[in-house]
Amino acid sequence: MTSNAQASVKDALTAPYGDLAFLLDLDPPMSDFRRDAHAALAARPRRISPMYLYDERGSQLFGEITRLPSYYPTQTERGILDANARDIAEAVGPRRAVFEYGAGSPEKIDRLMSLLKAPSAYVAMDISRDYLLAGMRDYAARVDFPVGAVCADFTQPVDLPKDAIGPDADWLGFFPGSTIGNVTRDAAADLLSNAARTLGPGAAFLIGLDLEKDAETLLRAYDEPEGVTAEFILNVLRRLRDELRADLDLSAFRYLAEIEDTPQRVEMSVAATRRTEISLDGERYAFAEGDRLHVSRSHKYSLQRFDALLARTPWRRAAAWTDADSRYAVCLLKHD
Repeated sequence: MTSNAQASVKDALTAPYGDLAFLLDLDPPMSDFRRDAHAALAARPRRISPMYLYDERGSQLFGEITRLPSYYPTQTERGILDANARDIAEAVGPRRAVFEYGAGSPEKIDRLMSLLKAPSAYVAMDISRDYLLAGMRDYAARVDFPVGAVCADFTQPVDLPKDAIGPDADWLGFFPGSTIGNVTRDAAADLLSNAARTLGPGAAFLIGLDLEKDAETLLRAYDEPEGVTAEFILNVLRRLRDELRADLDLSAFRYLAEIEDTPQRVEMSVAATRRTEISLDGERYAFAEGDRLHVSRSHKYSLQRFDALLARTPWRRAAAWTDADSRYAVCLLKHD
């Protein structure tokens, strides 16, 4: 940890953050929607970060998606954790300090912490300082173990202020929701390698993994008849129009979900249904019929392919729990 980082931790430990044990604010670079929109619209192929799906409306829509009967990942992961709570707790071991990649929902945090044996602490990392602080201060006020917050980009390694929790704590990384599928295989290997550095020797890692399956099941989950996912992905165009004052015709675009193989993944885009254009700050970006702006992806793994990915990192799979239909897995990773 650099001296500046150490100073930041010291300041955070004495700052008035309610019941939080610490706030480590690494001041991650903020996104620039306007700049990134111009870059995405000018690129070939066109691709924009899925982070721009998440304004207030986008977050609400994603919450609706997780409650849809056809969207299996959230409910299946929850069922695996509940059905295997005792085995998971035994495999993880007692008195773990939990470090979650992404500030989780209170329900998800409670589910994890309740199944572990005498957890010693909980620390969440998120890139949004306000969202992180609001959630963690509320959570810290109602639990009897230390709670910390790290404002940082979870793709980067972080030097945790472990003295604030206990220098001898055994750490458990937690990365639920099959979020690792939202990045490429190379980026996933980098993320896991960075996590090994962050968590240190003796750490374990509990990760949600969406497994390879038939295309019909995937399409039902990602292009459901209710149309909520379509509204969610199209929300990036609404944000272009409403926040950046882009001139565009929403009716000229539709949501497109495609299943790709080797590796299996769902690619989610908005596609032009006819010739149209998006005008932003006087720049005109033409779309022919069928032209796409790629917004998000979700990679699927077999356990064997996930093991091959782990071979590029310091981690190895120690255990895996799946549902009865082998649609999803919760994997426990440990160092070599």
